[in-house]
Amino acid sequence: MFKPQYPRPDTYAPVTIRPTPAPVEHSAPAPAPTTAPSALAGLGRQSPGTLLALAAGGVAGVLALASVAVSLLLAVAVTAVALSVSSVVLLFLVRALRQEFKGR
Repeated sequence: MFKPQYPRPDTYAPVTIRPTPAPVEHSAPAPAPTTAPSALAGLGRQSPGTLLALAAGGVAGVLALASVAVSLLLAVAVTAVALSVSSVVLLFLVRALRQEFKGR
């Protein structure tokens, strides 16, 4: 009655799949280029539409970075203005409290 009842072990056996190696075909090596192509040589072979798309993407990236930089500078400026206004208000409050205590 108080003996534990253990469940039966699973009968699932994992299937192992072993890939067969692909046959290797040997071919003649490609001739080495005589001159190293420059990095910009591939851009000349592109269509004008591709070049226009690359230029538009570059401009969009620069505009995105500029907007992030401007927003960061604006956040710094707003914080500086808020701190300066609060410091002036705090200065007036401290001066008013000092004058109040001097009169007593």
